[in-house]
Amino acid sequence: MAITDVVEYAHLTDEDVEALGREFDAIRRDVEESRGESDARYIRTTIRAQRALDFASRLTLALGSDRKAGWLAGTAILGTAKIIENMEIGHNVMHGQWDWMNDPEIHSSTWEWDIVGTSENWKYTHNHIHHKYTNVLGIDDDIGYGLLRVTRDQRWSPFYAGNVAYNAILQLLFEYGVAIQALELGKVAKGRVPKERFRAQLTPALRKIGKQILKDYVLFPALSGRRWKSTLTANLTANATRNVWTNAVIFCGHFPDGAEKFTKRDVDTETRAEWYLRQMLGSANISGGRAMDFMTGNLSYQIEHHLFPDLPSNRYAEIAVRVRELADKYDLPYTNGPLLVQYGQSWRTIAKLSLPNKYLRDTADAAPETNSEYRFDGSTTSLIDPATGRRRGLASALKGSRRGIVRRIARGRSRRDQGLAAA
Repeated sequence: MAITDVVEYAHLTDEDVEALGREFDAIRRDVEESRGESDARYIRTTIRAQRALDFASRLTLALGSDRKAGWLAGTAILGTAKIIENMEIGHNVMHGQWDWMNDPEIHSSTWEWDIVGTSENWKYTHNHIHHKYTNVLGIDDDIGYGLLRVTRDQRWSPFYAGNVAYNAILQLLFEYGVAIQALELGKVAKGRVPKERFRAQLTPALRKIGKQILKDYVLFPALSGRRWKSTLTANLTANATRNVWTNAVIFCGHFPDGAEKFTKRDVDTETRAEWYLRQMLGSANISGGRAMDFMTGNLSYQIEHHLFPDLPSNRYAEIAVRVRELADKYDLPYTNGPLLVQYGQSWRTIAKLSLPNKYLRDTADAAPETNSEYRFDGSTTSLIDPATGRRRGLASALKGSRRGIVRRIARGRSRRDQGLAAA
């Protein structure tokens, strides 16, 4: 189940957590003080390259001598351009990562991205809600996007039997899912969102959807003349490719094994240091090299992004070196793995949790998709190994608790399993 006491789960003392927080603050200061021309050149070069790719794809689709080869090449280039615009440019610019440049064209207050969701709606649900309350049940709507069951804390109902089908549809239409999520329709239906706010969000959202449909499926096909059908299908394919890729990257950062969930119990009173700790425990990275980093918008460094969402994305690789060192120093897990592994684990969780709890094998407090402090017996404060002098914390405890978990499964000792089995 979700973690109710982050500090206890992390096997750290209060003093440990505050010391860790100071070290994260030092990383932030160092990067902020060293931002400069090379960083500005990076984002400006990326924007120019993306626009060049988009223009090349339009020319290839409209003027290519071999229609079939031209369609394949043009669609591939267009899909690449849309991914870069969405991931490395739009997402990161709207996080305020480049606001320090004071460039009115590359600023979180003015940028509008090339998907159907509006930047203003997204910045509220993503920057303000998701990043402040990452993976906190009952607050962060990114936990299942109001559609999927991704933790046993979500009570099972027959609706969730369609988990796999829902996500298959969601990944193809992910930009629409993002746009709808920002409208908070579930909260509106329950009366938890003022109607005035909903109407204020709905009008620009519908306008943006109409604008995107007109641009991609009317205007650009019309400009292609006789090749309007191939341009139309190319745009459909490129948008679907971008949607599937974005879905995969986001799910790899939030739903593989090791990306934990949390309760609301302490979130309103947590210190900045505890917030850092929660971000680190609730996120997962993707390994794969520079090409993977760039095409994911550097969200392959999801841990670093959640720790420092408004620092330039091109600096995450160097930040990651220092974050890994801190994870080793405090014996904390640093969740990282290949995209196919991380995405496969996410899909496995989605498929598994389409079933009622009574059909699931693992205990509620020690399942692959989530843990809680109750998976451990006895004290969970950090200790020093007398033989090596190294800290023995959460990472060591997770490795050493597997035998205990097997015994607890056999004895049926999980604290809430009996009640959950009936759910």
